[in-house]
Amino acid sequence: MREYLLVLFCTAAVTYLLTGPVRKFAIAAGAMPPVRARDVHREPTPRLGGIAMFGGLCAGILVASQLTNLSKVFSQGTDIRALLSGAGIMWLLGVLDDKWGVDALVKLGGQMIAAGVMVWQGVTVITLPVPGVGAVAVSPTQGMVISVTLVVVMVNAVNFIDGLDGLAGGMVCIAAIAFFLYSYRLWYGYAITDAAPAVLFSVLLIGMCLGFLAHNMHPARIFMGDSGSMMLGLMLAVAAISITGRVDPDLISNETGSQTATVHTLVPIYIPLLLPLTVIALPLADLLLAVVRRTWAGQSPFAADKRHLHHRLLQVGHSHSRAVLIMYFWAALIAFGSVAFSVTNTGRAVVLTLAGLCLLGLVVLLIPRFRPRAPRAVQSFVPPRYRRQSSGPMAELSAKDKQLLGEAGRNPSEPADHGPAGRRR
Repeated sequence: MREYLLVLFCTAAVTYLLTGPVRKFAIAAGAMPPVRARDVHREPTPRLGGIAMFGGLCAGILVASQLTNLSKVFSQGTDIRALLSGAGIMWLLGVLDDKWGVDALVKLGGQMIAAGVMVWQGVTVITLPVPGVGAVAVSPTQGMVISVTLVVVMVNAVNFIDGLDGLAGGMVCIAAIAFFLYSYRLWYGYAITDAAPAVLFSVLLIGMCLGFLAHNMHPARIFMGDSGSMMLGLMLAVAAISITGRVDPDLISNETGSQTATVHTLVPIYIPLLLPLTVIALPLADLLLAVVRRTWAGQSPFAADKRHLHHRLLQVGHSHSRAVLIMYFWAALIAFGSVAFSVTNTGRAVVLTLAGLCLLGLVVLLIPRFRPRAPRAVQSFVPPRYRRQSSGPMAELSAKDKQLLGEAGRNPSEPADHGPAGRRR
């Protein structure tokens, strides 16, 4: 665990330190497009944040290659090399799109090329775990089609939710943490060495997201752009493929003693059957709804609009920060709920807990105007919007009364300000 923490810290630190210079580079390079009608932010914000994230990825891999236990992942397979190849292609495609813009079909073709390169280097689905049957082998052609499809779907799912400050990075970070807990248990709990690459990929993802979120939370100083969102989606897909298509349920059956217990243990794999769908259920649902909505309206599935789940939360009345936190809540509920169900002997307590949390989430959704107030003892440590209003005489005055008082207390020799026409030029 200490080696993983070291890799996580190095990845996050390098990503954090590189984001500032990358922001200046993006401004100098003109990668700061004007605000569009479907955008939520009000001022032009530089993109190309994926450059810093790719630097953090390379730094994390370099550190991992020098550690005693993690270096075995490099010598026992080609997953790391395949990840770097695919991520490099996806990152370069995203950089071009952030700076000059790339046609949707060209972007889709580039995503398929990146996925194909990784499949050619060995990151592919070999078997599918089927409940009650075990590992079902697939042909090389079938494995290639499944793997490429998973990569393209995952990349676009993450790309579609990158619409609010800190949303995509935070949700991918939550998914990566849940995936790390699950794959780490498979490796060290059941001695399944095929889960080792997925554990490392999850740690790298967590570090990249944490390092970038420090600059990307609302109000964001820089966006990750397609160079970051597509790379994050690709890494999630690679982690899913490396563990879903290689873990043999029979190995776990030898430890648990029954197929029923094995199915229960492999819940995060069996629920989606092809990949741990639960950790990206929310962005994937948003992707499917967007495709159906746009196709039904006679538009291209890749045509951008302002009707994603996070946009709807803003339309309901939630603030920017609250909408992001609500999406975090539901993503964590689904991801950690499925992982918790797989590690408990009985699912009743987990189901009841999830039901209670779902009820809490629905209540929060229905009261968008509610704003919690921090206790007075800690008000100096929280943002101004969470501080209690003053209870003095001025607190009950209307805005018009306060304006009149302000004018009465102004120096008489000072000209009155009655709007733009009354201001000095």
